[in-house]
Amino acid sequence: MCSGTRIKTRKRNIAAPLDPSAFADAVVQIYLDNAGDLELVARSIESSDLNFSRYGDTFFEVVFAGGRTQPGTLKPDEGECHPYSIIECEAKRDAILPSVIYIQKILRRRPFLIKNLENVMRRLLQSLELFEENERKKLAIFTALAFSQKLSGLPPETVFQPLLKDNLVAKGLVLSFMTDFFKDYLVDNSLDDLISLLKRGKIEDDLLQFFPSTKRSAEGFSEHFTKAGLVPLVEYNEKKIFEVKLKEMKSALTTQIVEESDMSEVIETVKQRVKDAKLPDIEVIRILWDVIMDAVQWSGKNQQQNANSALRQVKTWAKLLNSFCTSGNIELELIYKVQMQCYEDAKLMKLFPEIVRSLYDQDVLAEDTILHWFRKGTNPKGRYAF
Repeated sequence: MCSGTRIKTRKRNIAAPLDPSAFADAVVQIYLDNAGDLELVARSIESSDLNFSRYGDTFFEVVFAGGRTQPGTLKPDEGECHPYSIIECEAKRDAILPSVIYIQKILRRRPFLIKNLENVMRRLLQSLELFEENERKKLAIFTALAFSQKLSGLPPETVFQPLLKDNLVAKGLVLSFMTDFFKDYLVDNSLDDLISLLKRGKIEDDLLQFFPSTKRSAEGFSEHFTKAGLVPLVEYNEKKIFEVKLKEMKSALTTQIVEESDMSEVIETVKQRVKDAKLPDIEVIRILWDVIMDAVQWSGKNQQQNANSALRQVKTWAKLLNSFCTSGNIELELIYKVQMQCYEDAKLMKLFPEIVRSLYDQDVLAEDTILHWFRKGTNPKGRYAF
């Protein structure tokens, strides 16, 4: 790439160039004069009178590509270049980390250059198809290390959003890049750190958008990242999908309960959502109880009126609860749910026995379940008072 590179060390006074080509050549010469020693390069740059405020983008082109890049390409094809760029080094963390630390030093002295780094990184990531696979991997490693090292003020949104270009996604280039990025970032950071970074980058909810349309599914996500050894990310995504489905079910059910829809229609809605989302029975009974009690119109006047409202609601929707209390374990979970609410809500503190009695009278709870709770119930909150 850098044919004709002059490796021989030369010393010269560096005058401030007045055009980007001359600026790029001057920076390249600093690399060559110091044989790529980034510590020495940083010192030389700090002591130079180069116009970084005007040619910041050009500077980072030299850092990443070894020389000034021409429009429509990301590799230098004229002017001087050096062989110590990020694209030219090995695709290994320990080979790329010195460049990240070097850039950090430059940014501490010239913090305004962060905008130029953003500009160049955006251009690089939007042009992944112009790189070879090994070069894309280097960019992914650099990006992971940049965030791991908390490179001065680099905003995640600026880095990640440009990747969502349809042509890059369709070719699978974005998925490959992000997979390498995730793997390298998680070497130094926790999954929580990664999720926080993705949230700041505003892509936490768009991870499937990195997949080509033919592979864009929960199953495709799990298969790909499991194969890549990123099981914690798969588990996180599955949990997130599960929570979304729970929320959607709760929202739909709340509307029907508030509107007092026909019982059979409500039961059918729950059954269909349970089937589609593969929700466990215990989660279903928790949601049902929450939605039923959230819909109670609390008068706020006195304890007896509130008690009457709660018991009336239990009686009204007992058939719904009964449809999904299909085992002793689920009935026990319902008792625990009632117990927790009565313990935490002052309005209901004295209502626990009456609610349990009502659920028993409506055939929601069996006598054996109530006796089991009485003898061996494991939730201590309010248990002895109740």
